Amino acid sequence: MSAVVSIAALLVGSGLLLLAGGLHGLLLPLAGLANGFSDASLGLLGTGWAVGYVSGCLAVPVIVKRVGHVRAFGALASLAGISVLLNLLFMDAAVWIVLRAITGFCFSGAAMIVESWLNERSTSETRGRIFGIYTMINLGATTAGQMLLTLGDPTGFFFFVLGSIIYSLSLLPTALSTAASPQPLTQARLDPKKLWRNSPIAVVAVFMVGISNGSFGTLGAVYGLRIGLDVPEIAIMMSLALLAGAMVQIPVGMLSDRLDRRLVLVGLAVTAMSFGSTLSFFGGTDPTLTVLLIAGFGGVVYSMYPVIVAHASDHAEPGDFLRISGGLLLIFGAGTMLGPLLASGLMTFTYPGALFQVTAAAHLSMMLFALWRMRQRASLPQEDKSDFVMAVSTAQITTPETVSLDPRTEVDETGGEI
Repeated sequence: MSAVVSIAALLVGSGLLLLAGGLHGLLLPLAGLANGFSDASLGLLGTGWAVGYVSGCLAVPVIVKRVGHVRAFGALASLAGISVLLNLLFMDAAVWIVLRAITGFCFSGAAMIVESWLNERSTSETRGRIFGIYTMINLGATTAGQMLLTLGDPTGFFFFVLGSIIYSLSLLPTALSTAASPQPLTQARLDPKKLWRNSPIAVVAVFMVGISNGSFGTLGAVYGLRIGLDVPEIAIMMSLALLAGAMVQIPVGMLSDRLDRRLVLVGLAVTAMSFGSTLSFFGGTDPTLTVLLIAGFGGVVYSMYPVIVAHASDHAEPGDFLRISGGLLLIFGAGTMLGPLLASGLMTFTYPGALFQVTAAAHLSMMLFALWRMRQRASLPQEDKSDFVMAVSTAQITTPETVSLDPRTEVDETGGEI
């Protein structure tokens, strides 16, 4: 309990950051549609976010090294708050794409700084508990941010201003903290050859999951509006998808610890394709049914990422988990850049349900490659498997510092690179 109390201020700062991020992420597609933005432009918002987010994972450690944690966090949180207000002032799709990339950069950097602090304050005995609490707070805050949109009209100025205020509030806990600044941030670095030698299926699967989750996370709200759902129904729909993803991870994790994780991924892919196909052809026939189908879809797709990371960890050398997970994070980010582009283009020229044609294609590719790999490499003995650890698998939450909080990670006290 004392370990949690000592980091309460940092957890509050992280919660406020994710609260603003959840609100901001769902607000933009809803407001963009109301202002006549095309599906292609809204897809580019997701791509812009992913570009900024991955860039932040690469560049922010250098910025922090130059100016320090507190100053860097204050600047990033402030800039994120400004970007929300600029969205309100400039109702132009091209400007919004640039601002979304800036927000992604700021968000990843600010999250990394908070997580670095949490990692510094944890020990090998408390890291698992802190990681779990941190994951649950971020999940709850993101959901609460989305649910705020049920309280009013997303086309007005209120939610833009509210998002900016919450971003500004998130910098207070770190600014007022008396704790010493932590060690240098973990810097993500991609080593494709090492990742491929460790686990080809992890590389392919995490890229495909990035395409699927990036498409759905960016354009799920657009799909909802196109099939006739109102704003409260869309907020509930997207929130239930995220919550279901967290809940389903518990049975999925238990199953993957007992079976070949690749077989579990195949089962998840088939289930996701089933939900997606139903939504593609029958979504919108009944609002309640659609929301429930989306919840089921989210439960499956948001539980894939931790299984992939666990499978890669099974084959990693001792001490390599941080590097492997960080590399997979960047490949996941690359998938989230491509997914919204593909889905928005197909939705523009066909129909809203085409969103789930893109996700189904990604899941089919993952399934076929996993089946092929199962013929190339035998499954690990049960005793050689690493422990499954629950993680919220969205690009808006995971950073290299989140990986370092994972209890499977041996932390280098002098800092280091992935």
